[in-house]
Amino acid sequence: MRTPNLPLHVDVLIVGGGPVGALLAQRLAKTQLSVLVAEARTEPADDPRALALSWSSRQILGEAGLWDAGLQPTAIERVHVSQQGTLGRVELAAEEIGLPELGCVVPYAKLAGLARERLATTPGLLAPGTEVAALDLLDGYAVATLRQAEFEHTLTARLVVLADGGGLAATLPGLAPRCKPYRQHALLAMLTPEAAHRNTAWERFATDGPLALLPCGEQLALVWAQEPEQAERRLALGDADFLSELNTRLGQRTPKMTAVGPRTSFALALKTVDNVTGKRLVMIGNAAQTLHPIAGQGLNLGLRDADTLAQLLANSPRAELGSPAQLARYTHLRHRDADLVTGFTDGLVELFRPDFAPLRHARSLGLLALDLIGPARRELAQMMVFGLR
Repeated sequence: MRTPNLPLHVDVLIVGGGPVGALLAQRLAKTQLSVLVAEARTEPADDPRALALSWSSRQILGEAGLWDAGLQPTAIERVHVSQQGTLGRVELAAEEIGLPELGCVVPYAKLAGLARERLATTPGLLAPGTEVAALDLLDGYAVATLRQAEFEHTLTARLVVLADGGGLAATLPGLAPRCKPYRQHALLAMLTPEAAHRNTAWERFATDGPLALLPCGEQLALVWAQEPEQAERRLALGDADFLSELNTRLGQRTPKMTAVGPRTSFALALKTVDNVTGKRLVMIGNAAQTLHPIAGQGLNLGLRDADTLAQLLANSPRAELGSPAQLARYTHLRHRDADLVTGFTDGLVELFRPDFAPLRHARSLGLLALDLIGPARRELAQMMVFGLR
């Protein structure tokens, strides 16, 4: 049975109405292209994560109307990187690269809620509670089977954009999804520091896993990657014992943590695909790459995917929409940034995983050298903020 509220054909079908899919949709809604966002959830996910958005990402979201004061962003003016048990450290500062801030932190739930609100203001743009059950990718168009409760609907599109981390890609030919489990879980919690964070974010390579502290209001959002068994044990600890273990790993590099909120965890893995484009198909955001949170680059990379694709589609002749030449152009525009950031993030995980003395001291020297070499330090800060495009 067909659902009467869905079109029979659109120029662009976007699968996933999170921040990345919403960014693309908002940008394309200002063009002559017909667009539909299929979002499986009826309401935004209740996600406890705090997001570290770069200065560049904030500008991209603002230009698309996906930013307002209700997000209550907390500025990141400095990032302090150190390793437990050594003197090595490096600090990245916004003022060194001529910016008022390196980025900011917002709760994922607030950003996702704003994205849903903005999509809903354009009639016919968002189809909530709509799952893409199947895709048939043909030379001239794609055929999508959409499912809403007991209804099924067939729709054709000249281009399909996968913008979420669902399993649809695994059913499609030629994409070859790959998954590298890290055998780590990310433990999340909100912390109360003894002293003000002064808009500083910390990345601390502890002996049993890297952890990040992100300024979020007056608190700090903890993201602590560790072995699954350790995460399970620490979820069960009382607050005092948990804080004792955490403060031991932080040492004197950060303010002492005096209180912790509810804790949760999830498994970590690197997910990529051999090709981010296929016949009448392109993958962006978590559909193209899901990264370890160690450097806070996953969503920022996805937003750059959406921004680049929006510019390409808006500036190309309509007759080229979804063509092999257009999709090859997108791959060319994005591969350098995506490959470098993905490799950089995965490399950090592997570099700081082994904990034996010679390598630990070599890493310490590397951090000290980076802190002393101004051009290298500024280049790293630029990459973290703007990526490579």
